[in-house]
Amino acid sequence: MDDAVLVDAVRTPFGDRGGVFRDTHPQDLAAEPLRALEERNGFDPSIVDDVVYGCVTPIGEQGLNVGRLAPLVAGWGDEVPGVQLNRMCGSGQQAVNWAASEIRAGFQDVIVAGGVEHMTRVPMGSDGDAESGVIDRQALTETYFDYYDEAIGQGESAERIAEQWDLTRDDVDGVAVDSQQRWADAWEAGRYDSQLVPVATTLDGESITVEKDGHPTPETTAETLAELPLAFRPEGEGVHHAGNSSGIVDGSSAVLVASADAADERGWEPMARIVQTEVVGVDPVMMLTGPIPATENVLEKADMTIDDIDLFEINEAFASVVLAWLAETGAPWDRTNVNGGAIAHGHPLGATGSALLTKLIHELDRRGDRYGLCTMCIGFGQAVATIVERL
Repeated sequence: MDDAVLVDAVRTPFGDRGGVFRDTHPQDLAAEPLRALEERNGFDPSIVDDVVYGCVTPIGEQGLNVGRLAPLVAGWGDEVPGVQLNRMCGSGQQAVNWAASEIRAGFQDVIVAGGVEHMTRVPMGSDGDAESGVIDRQALTETYFDYYDEAIGQGESAERIAEQWDLTRDDVDGVAVDSQQRWADAWEAGRYDSQLVPVATTLDGESITVEKDGHPTPETTAETLAELPLAFRPEGEGVHHAGNSSGIVDGSSAVLVASADAADERGWEPMARIVQTEVVGVDPVMMLTGPIPATENVLEKADMTIDDIDLFEINEAFASVVLAWLAETGAPWDRTNVNGGAIAHGHPLGATGSALLTKLIHELDRRGDRYGLCTMCIGFGQAVATIVERL
């Protein structure tokens, strides 16, 4: 099998819900990384065999197969196909993993994989009659409850993880403070410059250019977090609030994936290659524990150990998820989410996975490190993982 290599990876800035992208159509936002990859790598879009885009809420303005509409809106012509997939929060990462599988199997040569989520204009959970991520029992068949006693939201799942791993509010708030400070340090040092693509759009009838994430609050301290009310449980009965949970934002990201032969033929110098991928299912109540077995499995498949990995990205859906994963895998926090995570920059559901891989391969390149591992928890009990090697 030919290697699947990651030639380039970009993302838009992530705009806070109701913020700079509120007047930007999701299809336009989805097209931005495609145009950027074309411009940065100098290819004719006709060479792209497929576009695979993750989107968690594919209805309304994100319906009609946004994976197909993105290349049309990007001006890539009608010959470039596209497909939308939904593995919930893991969608963007799954898009890259599936693209790699197609390429390693020899079925395709060049694929653009990524995702989009406009959480302002297409609210989270609106495809299942849910509000704020809380499961509406009416959206599920009664047959589901023949097998599972309850259906809970991810916030409650995060609280149960905190209980199982004996995590205090100080513990989870510490992760949140680190995330914000790491993002701020990375931004000031210009470590996002190579991966963020400015977005020219309009806001309230005026032309603007968005160049920076809108959600981070670098001034965050343990003291300011201590003042926030709990989001999912009554006061005194939980640990999670808006400050130690992932931000609700709008954004898109994409990765140019190719076979090693195709990259060589076009004179591309790939940044990394896919070493191994994994997807797992876990208990849909303790749904956010999936990164633990996903990490263990992908390392076993690659015949590697946690010590072989130089850098880690785990989605900061909630701080307790990260802390439980660190405790069970032995991954070091000082090599995990080194430039901040979703608590700081936000979690645009369908786009986050490819954005985390984007962060990972750019940071591997900057440091000259070799191996990186990315993993994400997923609603209803799944997780996805990817190991990459810098080239």
